[in-house]
Amino acid sequence: MPLFKDFRRRSKAIFSSAQSSSASTNGTVDARPENSSSTLDSPTPSLHSSNFHTSNNENSSQHLPTLSKLNGNGCTPEVAAPQVTPPQRPVPIGAQSSRSSGINGSPITPTNSARVPPPASPYAPRVESISENSWVHQNILLISGETGYAHKHSLDGTLTIYHPHDSFPPTTWPVFESHFKALVHLTPGPNRLRLDFTCSKLPNPLAHTSWININYLPLINAPPLQLAIVLGSDSDGHYDAVPERVSREGNDLDSAIRKFRMAAYLWQSFTGEQMYRNQFGRRCFRFEEEWQVGTLSARDTKTEQMRNEARVHIIRCNKTVEELRSLSMLEQDDASSNDSELFNVVHDAISRYFGPQRGHMQYVSALLLDTHWDKRTQTITGHTAVGSDKNGIKLALFGSYALQSYPSTLEEVVPAFSDCTRTDTNFVANYQNECGSSWEAANSGIARHLREVGRLFGCLDEESGIMGCDYAPLNRSFTVREPYSTRTKSQGLRLCLADDEAFWHRLDILRFRFHPCFRLPRDPPLTSENSIQVWPVDNDKTIIASPAGIAFIEIFVEGDEICRSYIEYLDGDTGSNAGPKQVTITESEIRHRVKTKKSKQIRLVIHSGGLSTHTVDDISELKTKCSVIKLPNGQSGYRGRKVGHSPLPGSSFEQLFLECSFIQTKLLVSVKTYHNDFVYGLEFCYEDSTSQIFGNKKAGAKCSEFVFDTRRGEILMGFCVKAGPLIDGIEIITNLSRKSGVFGNGYGKSGHRLIPPLGYSVAGVAGSVRGHIEEFSLIITR
Repeated sequence: MPLFKDFRRRSKAIFSSAQSSSASTNGTVDARPENSSSTLDSPTPSLHSSNFHTSNNENSSQHLPTLSKLNGNGCTPEVAAPQVTPPQRPVPIGAQSSRSSGINGSPITPTNSARVPPPASPYAPRVESISENSWVHQNILLISGETGYAHKHSLDGTLTIYHPHDSFPPTTWPVFESHFKALVHLTPGPNRLRLDFTCSKLPNPLAHTSWININYLPLINAPPLQLAIVLGSDSDGHYDAVPERVSREGNDLDSAIRKFRMAAYLWQSFTGEQMYRNQFGRRCFRFEEEWQVGTLSARDTKTEQMRNEARVHIIRCNKTVEELRSLSMLEQDDASSNDSELFNVVHDAISRYFGPQRGHMQYVSALLLDTHWDKRTQTITGHTAVGSDKNGIKLALFGSYALQSYPSTLEEVVPAFSDCTRTDTNFVANYQNECGSSWEAANSGIARHLREVGRLFGCLDEESGIMGCDYAPLNRSFTVREPYSTRTKSQGLRLCLADDEAFWHRLDILRFRFHPCFRLPRDPPLTSENSIQVWPVDNDKTIIASPAGIAFIEIFVEGDEICRSYIEYLDGDTGSNAGPKQVTITESEIRHRVKTKKSKQIRLVIHSGGLSTHTVDDISELKTKCSVIKLPNGQSGYRGRKVGHSPLPGSSFEQLFLECSFIQTKLLVSVKTYHNDFVYGLEFCYEDSTSQIFGNKKAGAKCSEFVFDTRRGEILMGFCVKAGPLIDGIEIITNLSRKSGVFGNGYGKSGHRLIPPLGYSVAGVAGSVRGHIEEFSLIITR
């Protein structure tokens, strides 16, 4: 025991003396080169600063000599070498971001030491768009923040971002009026980034430094957005560019790949930031990646540094360049896929290339490289802007009229959005007068293509945002200043803040929240039963239910092409929050929300958390005699949504009230289903040997009987109907959560779960019947 007491006393004394000696001999801080990797590895490069960097969970044993440095009797030698604290892996927590910087350029973290650390530089960069130790799922992250105090004394300068161990070349970004925006390259795992601010008006340019930890977890559990460049069968792989651009950077296929890849990363970083601002976490779509020579940094291309980056597929169609250009002289952005011959040709080529299997969706954003500006006719040939989900391929197609102005690397993003070089229409197009200068051309091409990517993900035209007319200021998300605009004939914004930027409409964000391409690892599996049921009930109420949850309802007033009002049922992003499984609305509440007269028709489009939709063409029809009926005992019954297609000629409407619902002495004991590949009829059998038939007992049809366990109080709860044009299969569900299994053909068909809402029970069934059941709906009662 005395041995250890002496050991501890002497080691602490030696450490204190060594620290005092270091402080006295190092009166000034050694200046290290800014690009030195030693400043990125550990916040404790020397002993004199180690007591400023020990975290709260570190103990004094880290400062003791190792066993190899003890002498034979267990005591310390006369001189003990100081121990450098190893770098700590960032703890994956969502702590609020704060500056951890010092005037010596090293980070400062909490310590148990009584010594007060030197104050942080007031001009050290503060990242305000993301918290310390946050998790992200994209390798190019958009960040923003401030240096100093913009509201008091703003400064201009340069922000330099250094990556740990020089894993990616340093990048510089302009700081204007103390505001900055930057794109940060991340590698999988923890990323400890150093941010340096330099300004000619400030002394000691190495002093204004901060650090931030960001954790990057690549996603592999969500389908990727594929990137493709499509060419004619005889294309030479060149795109329109002015001679100066051709001589400086080329206009061949390799250059097109680099520019298109960089544009795609801009889409991703912008969308990820928009999802975060809308309180849905750092979720975004991902790309298919491959191990290749990196192109996101000019240095990577020169040194042939290999990286995992987005793959760009090269696809040739079976039409020549001349044939592609003759298919469309100039197709408008609102052209549908059915009207675009050029789109159909490209769609067929992409379908052959990817070969999607039935039930497996492919998401592809394609660039048509052979778009050409015809100076003689003053038209753009071979261009289209269409988003579609046709035949297993969800495709966003766009032309290359502005490709020459796109940035190729991260270093070129700000210059590309600041280049005021006037467009030379002898060589390239000024599309719809949006491309009067180089930066406006880049903005037009990248933003309009992003708009079609939105259509690919299910977005519609909106009154604002990217899907509206507000796609033009996309550049403001990546720059802090905007140059002169030839489109508006005015000087751009002096300072671009968050409120000035382009944005996704809230309805677009809600669609993205539940899209398969935006799923996060913590999200629960998608339910296979995501149908929506609408039940008109008493007191002018309508109950809407879905096993997948109700996400939001779009409200369209008669004459409106665009949704101008909606009801949202989500509360932030909890991972499992898909909205309530049942909501209640009234016609009066809906009309009060949109402030319209009762004479105007209102259409509702209901969206579930499983991406299924249901349309109520006229909310007033929910209370008509078609939906509200009287049972034989005088009680009110309510008919729900019909499943299946409209009845064919020769079919008849049938309506069956279950006797057990209004006669207390009747006990339902089983249900028989007559089926083969379709369902022909249902027979409801009672304890007194009587039965009721809905549909037909078709000769030669298979009869499957499901018997209820009446001793345990088991009763009919509802049905799960598999439907296409006809009722293909049906499954019986009981109040004990027991299921009969699907009778008929249920493979590959959409499922519709018909279960009464809380407080109601099954009173009967209805639908149209010919030889088999064509439509099927449930009748409920309180």
